[in-house]
Amino acid sequence: MFFLFGFGDKQKDLGPGQTRTCPRCTNTTTWGRVKRYRQFTVFFVPLLRWKRQELEVCGICGTTLAV
Repeated sequence: MFFLFGFGDKQKDLGPGQTRTCPRCTNTTTWGRVKRYRQFTVFFVPLLRWKRQELEVCGICGTTLAV
């Protein structure tokens, strides 16, 4: 019997976030908003998703902050 499964992190872009000053690079930019989660798939169909987070990401250095 052939059984194909997968496990990993996924990230979905939700569009622009707030305009903030980054604590790491000290630049003021519009941050991007993303949803990040872990998932388990069987035959490329997601069955379980857990550890869901909404984050904002600095467009210059990539620093993330929880929303």
